[in-house]
Amino acid sequence: MYWDVVEVKPEPDHRLFVQFKNGLTGRVRLRQENLTGALAPLRDERFFEQVFIDSGAVAWPGEIDLAPDAMYAEVASQYASVPPVYEPSGTPGAADIE
Repeated sequence: MYWDVVEVKPEPDHRLFVQFKNGLTGRVRLRQENLTGALAPLRDERFFEQVFIDSGAVAWPGEIDLAPDAMYAEVASQYASVPPVYEPSGTPGAADIE
């Protein structure tokens, strides 16, 4: 899907730089108060930095992952327009919003 994550980089203060399949890029901040239950290990900065991509989703060891569609919606909401999605032809969107 167009919201699959193709690049992720950890940043300070529990932030992630993400790039999606269609070229949309942005930053997502995980709030400390939301890091409970299964997400509690992400409070540890060293653990947080172990982020990787698993089948288009942002993930960490121990089967912790975040829904890419929700992250996409958050990043897209930061912009007035979203890059076009070219799913039918299989070509990812060409726009790169920063």
